Amino acid sequence: MDPNEAPLSTSPSNFNFSQQRHFYLAVDRFQFKMETLVDLLGMAGRLRCLPIVVSCSTRDELDAVCSALSTLSHITIAALYSDLAEAERARVLARFRQATMRWNKQATTEHGDAGETEKEEEKSNLIVVTDACLPLVNSGESPVNARVLINYELPTKKETYMRRMATCLAADGIAINMVVGGEVVTIKSIEENSGLLIAEMPINIFEML
Repeated sequence: MDPNEAPLSTSPSNFNFSQQRHFYLAVDRFQFKMETLVDLLGMAGRLRCLPIVVSCSTRDELDAVCSALSTLSHITIAALYSDLAEAERARVLARFRQATMRWNKQATTEHGDAGETEKEEEKSNLIVVTDACLPLVNSGESPVNARVLINYELPTKKETYMRRMATCLAADGIAINMVVGGEVVTIKSIEENSGLLIAEMPINIFEML
Protein backbone atom coordinates (compact mmCIF):
# COMPACT_ATOMS: atom_id res chain seq x y z
CA MET A 1 0.00 0.00 0.00
CA ASP A 2 1.22 3.50 -0.77
CA PRO A 3 2.08 5.10 2.63
CA ASN A 4 0.67 8.37 1.34
CA GLU A 5 -2.72 6.72 1.23
CA ALA A 6 -2.52 4.81 4.53
CA PRO A 7 -5.93 4.25 6.07
CA LEU A 8 -7.21 6.62 8.72
CA SER A 9 -7.84 5.23 12.15
CA THR A 10 -9.52 8.56 12.75
CA SER A 11 -11.82 8.63 9.76
CA PRO A 12 -13.61 11.77 8.51
CA SER A 13 -16.88 10.28 9.70
CA ASN A 14 -15.56 9.97 13.26
CA PHE A 15 -13.47 13.13 13.42
CA ASN A 16 -15.01 16.52 14.13
CA PHE A 17 -13.91 18.95 11.44
CA SER A 18 -16.81 21.30 12.11
CA GLN A 19 -14.84 23.87 14.11
CA GLN A 20 -11.78 23.83 11.89
CA ARG A 21 -11.39 26.76 9.55
CA HIS A 22 -10.04 26.07 6.06
CA PHE A 23 -8.56 28.67 3.73
CA TYR A 24 -6.56 28.88 0.53
CA LEU A 25 -3.77 31.32 -0.23
CA ALA A 26 -3.31 31.95 -3.95
CA VAL A 27 0.28 32.54 -5.09
CA ASP A 28 0.73 34.24 -8.47
CA ARG A 29 3.72 32.19 -9.62
CA PHE A 30 5.44 29.05 -8.42
CA GLN A 31 8.75 30.85 -7.95
CA PHE A 32 7.10 33.09 -5.33
CA LYS A 33 5.70 30.19 -3.31
CA MET A 34 8.62 29.67 -0.93
CA GLU A 35 9.00 33.39 -0.35
CA THR A 36 5.29 33.59 0.46
CA LEU A 37 5.64 30.73 2.95
CA VAL A 38 8.53 32.46 4.69
CA ASP A 39 6.53 35.69 4.92
CA LEU A 40 3.49 33.82 6.25
CA LEU A 41 5.50 32.09 8.95
CA GLY A 42 7.24 35.33 9.73
CA MET A 43 3.85 36.59 10.89
CA ALA A 44 2.59 33.36 12.46
CA GLY A 45 5.77 32.63 14.33
CA ARG A 46 5.63 35.85 16.28
CA LEU A 47 2.74 34.46 18.29
CA ARG A 48 4.34 33.00 21.41
CA CYS A 49 4.41 29.18 21.58
CA LEU A 50 2.27 28.71 18.45
CA PRO A 51 2.36 25.04 17.30
CA ILE A 52 2.49 24.83 13.47
CA VAL A 53 2.73 21.98 10.96
CA VAL A 54 3.85 22.45 7.36
CA SER A 55 2.88 19.52 5.16
CA CYS A 56 4.72 18.53 1.97
CA SER A 57 4.22 15.71 -0.49
CA THR A 58 7.88 14.83 -1.10
CA ARG A 59 11.17 14.65 0.78
CA ASP A 60 12.76 17.09 -1.68
CA GLU A 61 10.17 19.73 -0.84
CA LEU A 62 10.56 19.01 2.87
CA ASP A 63 14.31 19.64 2.63
CA ALA A 64 13.76 22.84 0.64
CA VAL A 65 11.22 24.14 3.16
CA CYS A 66 13.46 23.36 6.15
CA SER A 67 16.36 25.16 4.49
CA ALA A 68 14.29 28.24 3.65
CA LEU A 69 12.81 28.48 7.14
CA SER A 70 16.10 28.01 8.99
CA THR A 71 16.61 31.79 9.03
CA LEU A 72 13.50 32.40 11.15
CA SER A 73 14.96 32.86 14.61
CA HIS A 74 11.58 33.00 16.38
CA ILE A 75 10.59 29.46 15.33
CA THR A 76 12.08 26.11 16.32
CA ILE A 77 11.95 23.73 13.36
CA ALA A 78 12.02 19.95 13.19
CA ALA A 79 11.27 17.51 10.37
CA LEU A 80 9.71 14.07 10.14
CA TYR A 81 10.99 11.93 7.29
CA SER A 82 11.11 8.25 6.42
CA ASP A 83 14.66 7.39 7.56
CA LEU A 84 14.47 9.32 10.84
CA ALA A 85 15.42 7.13 13.78
CA GLU A 86 12.42 5.96 15.82
CA ALA A 87 13.75 7.54 19.01
CA GLU A 88 14.28 10.88 17.28
CA ARG A 89 10.79 10.73 15.77
CA ALA A 90 9.32 10.14 19.23
CA ARG A 91 11.35 13.04 20.60
CA VAL A 92 10.17 15.43 17.85
CA LEU A 93 6.52 14.49 18.38
CA ALA A 94 6.79 14.71 22.18
CA ARG A 95 8.40 18.14 22.02
CA PHE A 96 5.70 19.36 19.67
CA ARG A 97 2.94 18.08 21.95
CA GLN A 98 4.60 19.93 24.84
CA ALA A 99 4.49 23.10 22.73
CA THR A 100 0.80 22.48 22.10
CA MET A 101 0.18 22.16 25.83
CA ARG A 102 2.06 25.42 26.46
CA TRP A 103 -0.09 27.16 23.84
CA ASN A 104 -3.29 25.80 25.38
CA LYS A 105 -2.19 26.81 28.88
CA GLN A 106 -1.25 30.25 27.63
CA ALA A 107 -4.66 30.65 25.98
CA THR A 108 -6.54 29.73 29.17
CA THR A 109 -4.51 32.16 31.28
CA GLU A 110 -4.79 35.03 28.79
CA HIS A 111 -1.11 34.77 27.89
CA GLY A 112 -0.10 34.58 31.56
CA ASP A 113 3.20 35.75 32.97
CA ALA A 114 6.05 35.10 30.58
CA GLY A 115 8.66 36.25 33.09
CA GLU A 116 9.56 32.73 34.20
CA THR A 117 9.31 31.13 30.77
CA GLU A 118 12.49 30.17 29.00
CA LYS A 119 12.97 32.10 25.78
CA GLU A 120 13.35 28.86 23.83
CA GLU A 121 9.94 27.73 25.08
CA GLU A 122 8.39 31.02 23.98
CA LYS A 123 9.29 30.35 20.36
CA SER A 124 6.71 28.94 17.98
CA ASN A 125 7.27 25.26 17.32
CA LEU A 126 7.04 23.93 13.77
CA ILE A 127 7.19 20.46 12.27
CA VAL A 128 7.70 19.91 8.53
CA VAL A 129 6.28 16.55 7.51
CA THR A 130 5.60 14.45 4.43
CA ASP A 131 2.43 12.42 3.96
CA ALA A 132 4.38 9.19 4.47
CA CYS A 133 5.49 10.38 7.93
CA LEU A 134 2.30 11.83 9.40
CA PRO A 135 1.50 10.80 12.98
CA LEU A 136 0.47 7.14 12.85
CA VAL A 137 -2.69 7.12 14.94
CA ASN A 138 -3.41 3.56 13.80
CA SER A 139 -0.12 2.52 15.44
CA GLY A 140 -0.76 4.20 18.76
CA GLU A 141 0.65 7.68 18.11
CA SER A 142 -1.59 10.56 19.08
CA PRO A 143 -2.52 13.39 16.69
CA VAL A 144 -0.29 16.43 17.16
CA ASN A 145 -3.15 18.97 17.29
CA ALA A 146 -1.37 21.94 15.72
CA ARG A 147 -3.14 25.28 15.84
CA VAL A 148 -2.08 25.99 12.25
CA LEU A 149 -1.56 23.50 9.42
CA ILE A 150 -0.06 24.86 6.21
CA ASN A 151 -0.36 22.64 3.15
CA TYR A 152 2.70 23.82 1.27
CA GLU A 153 1.98 21.17 -1.33
CA LEU A 154 -1.69 20.62 -1.94
CA PRO A 155 -2.71 16.95 -1.96
CA THR A 156 -4.52 15.84 -5.09
CA LYS A 157 -6.85 13.45 -3.27
CA LYS A 158 -9.53 14.25 -0.72
CA GLU A 159 -8.45 11.27 1.41
CA THR A 160 -4.93 12.63 1.79
CA TYR A 161 -6.28 16.07 2.69
CA MET A 162 -8.57 14.62 5.35
CA ARG A 163 -5.78 12.46 6.76
CA ARG A 164 -3.60 15.54 7.21
CA MET A 165 -6.44 17.28 9.04
CA ALA A 166 -7.19 14.32 11.31
CA THR A 167 -3.57 13.66 12.32
CA CYS A 168 -2.12 17.17 12.42
CA LEU A 169 -4.74 19.84 13.12
CA ALA A 170 -6.63 20.63 16.32
CA ALA A 171 -10.40 20.38 16.10
CA ASP A 172 -10.67 24.18 16.14
CA GLY A 173 -7.44 24.91 14.26
CA ILE A 174 -6.75 26.76 11.02
CA ALA A 175 -5.70 25.10 7.74
CA ILE A 176 -3.99 27.23 5.09
CA ASN A 177 -3.64 25.73 1.61
CA MET A 178 -1.06 27.31 -0.67
CA VAL A 179 -2.24 27.13 -4.29
CA VAL A 180 -0.58 28.16 -7.53
CA GLY A 181 -2.37 28.60 -10.85
CA GLY A 182 -4.56 25.64 -11.74
CA GLU A 183 -4.44 24.26 -8.19
CA VAL A 184 -7.43 26.47 -7.41
CA VAL A 185 -9.45 23.88 -9.34
CA THR A 186 -8.01 21.13 -7.10
CA ILE A 187 -8.91 22.98 -3.92
CA LYS A 188 -12.45 23.49 -5.15
CA SER A 189 -12.70 19.78 -5.94
CA ILE A 190 -11.53 18.88 -2.44
CA GLU A 191 -14.02 21.35 -1.03
CA GLU A 192 -16.92 19.85 -2.96
CA ASN A 193 -15.99 16.22 -2.25
CA SER A 194 -15.33 16.72 1.46
CA GLY A 195 -18.21 19.01 2.35
CA LEU A 196 -15.77 21.55 3.79
CA LEU A 197 -15.85 25.28 3.13
CA ILE A 198 -12.42 26.45 1.94
CA ALA A 199 -12.48 30.24 1.68
CA GLU A 200 -9.86 32.71 0.48
CA MET A 201 -7.46 33.50 3.30
CA PRO A 202 -8.10 36.86 4.99
CA ILE A 203 -5.20 39.22 5.68
CA ASN A 204 -5.82 39.08 9.44
CA ILE A 205 -5.74 35.27 9.52
CA PHE A 206 -3.70 34.98 12.72
CA GLU A 207 -5.99 37.29 14.66
CA MET A 208 -8.47 34.40 14.49
CA LEU A 209 -6.33 32.26 16.81
